Amino acid sequence: MKDLGRALLDKVDQIIDTWVEAVRRDLDIESARGLTYEAVHNGLPDVLEAVATLLTAAFTDQDQEFEENSLEHGAVRAEQGFDTAEVVREYRILRNVVLTALEPELSTGTVAEALEAVRKIDNVLDEAVMISLENYVQHRMRMAEQVQGQLLLTNQELSRLVQTQKDEVSFLAHELKTPLNSIIGFSSLLLRKQRQQLAQATGSSLEIEQIERIVNNGRQLLRMINNALEVSRRGDQPINLTIESVQVTPLIQTVVEALKPIAQDKPLTFVIDCDRAPSEVSTDALRLQQILTNLISNAIRYTDEGTISIICYTAEAERWAIAIQDTGRGISPEDQSRVFEPY
Repeated sequence: MKDLGRALLDKVDQIIDTWVEAVRRDLDIESARGLTYEAVHNGLPDVLEAVATLLTAAFTDQDQEFEENSLEHGAVRAEQGFDTAEVVREYRILRNVVLTALEPELSTGTVAEALEAVRKIDNVLDEAVMISLENYVQHRMRMAEQVQGQLLLTNQELSRLVQTQKDEVSFLAHELKTPLNSIIGFSSLLLRKQRQQLAQATGSSLEIEQIERIVNNGRQLLRMINNALEVSRRGDQPINLTIESVQVTPLIQTVVEALKPIAQDKPLTFVIDCDRAPSEVSTDALRLQQILTNLISNAIRYTDEGTISIICYTAEAERWAIAIQDTGRGISPEDQSRVFEPY
């Protein structure tokens, strides 16, 4: 059978063109939508050349490792907002493209040789995707550290404003400091844990998902904080709402997932009931998320065990509602009349 690694190198341009177009058309890779050919192409030649080199080594029983530049594909995809499932999907597409391109060479050998060749191709691509994902995780960790640093700086500014303008921004501290400190604390814990697991080669997809959650929710919280601080600087000027069409169920799920780590030491069950919810609503997504974060975090804070339910439903024509219920100790009757007073 011909040298498949050499054949692969000879067909790099053809394979990459087919690969890029397939990735851009694939409905399961949403992050590639809207990206230019060059953006999707970025990093792929290095990956393919490394695969070809390793494939040649596999057929000659030589030890060969991926070169460092082949690892950049994972970092590129992390920067572009791909998730891990989309990166894995890219490599599945690559396998099909490679096998199709090498079909003439595979047909030159016996059936046994062809099957052995396919097995070695699979092994090489498995190694490629694992290395790419490792690079992806490392890049996400650096992004998480950057977000953590930004959160710390913003927290310092918030504390300074509370001291100098206590009457004007005390409500900001109440609304923002709890989720802010939670994200900072859990991001530090997870980053330390991830470093240990990567060093021991025992990292799992769960840790990757948690890092993703830190980065995404950290950025969302930063937007909330910066928006609120800007409002406090403008004084009594009216707040401009950004009304847009929002899918309410995914928004509720995002808030709940972001706050679950706060409740990890409590025997709490979260119930999301959106069966009667409208599919889309017109609202300010940032403000709605801020309100839900406050209500659910309070429910967690004052519920030691039991259930926290988030119910969204259509109340009547053109009206919808969200209700937060918990089995906590509640508010004493004498304090209930004061819940809407400034604090």
